[in-house]
Amino acid sequence: MVVLWGTTLPARAEPSLRLVSTVTWEWDAAWFGGFSGLELSQDGSFMTILSDRGTLAEVALIRDTDVLQALSPLSHSEMFDAQGSPLKSRFRDIEGLAIALDGSVYISFELEHRVARLNTETGVTIDLPRHPDFARQAKNTGLEALAIHPDGRLFTISEAAADATGTTPLYVFDKDRWQITHRVPLPGPFRPVGADFDDQGRLYLLERAVTPLGFRNRIRRLDLNTAPIRAEVLLTTFPARFDNLEALSVWQDKSGATRLTLISDDNFFPLQTTQIVEFAVSE
Repeated sequence: MVVLWGTTLPARAEPSLRLVSTVTWEWDAAWFGGFSGLELSQDGSFMTILSDRGTLAEVALIRDTDVLQALSPLSHSEMFDAQGSPLKSRFRDIEGLAIALDGSVYISFELEHRVARLNTETGVTIDLPRHPDFARQAKNTGLEALAIHPDGRLFTISEAAADATGTTPLYVFDKDRWQITHRVPLPGPFRPVGADFDDQGRLYLLERAVTPLGFRNRIRRLDLNTAPIRAEVLLTTFPARFDNLEALSVWQDKSGATRLTLISDDNFFPLQTTQIVEFAVSE
């Protein structure tokens, strides 16, 4: 386990994270900012991002010996409802992004809590059926994290605090309906904001805590095949180590090492920044 700005605990044979790069990204465009969803190509050379104002962008990642140096936007587009009309503000607070191996794109929303399939050619979103729990979620604690398992199943988890059992539900979309497959332990002040699976089916969960001194983050790796779920803490930060990290993508570099790429949501606020942070996982 790695604790940035803290103490590294004596470790048994545990995975660890190595910080590879932190890039502050600036771009002079009205659509730029508020990024809360992220997916990287398998080789880490290209990323798809979305903002919580309904913009999807495709970006080239410029690297030197696998270390990120710069970013170059290639395209951006807006999203529409099933009738082809622009998404109204209440319906476009997009938080999660997941892209399947067959190219299918899914996005999750707050305010009007739901998950939709996105046609990237037309920008049209088609809502999936909703779980009854979604309607009971609070305004700002919706479906922040969205991820696709290697077997093709779609998972989501909300930003809500743990319930009386100290856990939060993990939902899977299977056979045209949402089911609760697991209950994820949620110790401490952190809440889920991003997720992705590696090729072994392990779930990497990005969590955030908001403090008066700044944002904190925790990254855990969950083995969903154990009961109870085995959770390995890979990272815990003190306040203000990074900006408002909200999304995570898992991929492999040329050496075969697992990489985690994260992006921050600047909330379109001048005192915040858009950061791209990358870690390598060591087993």
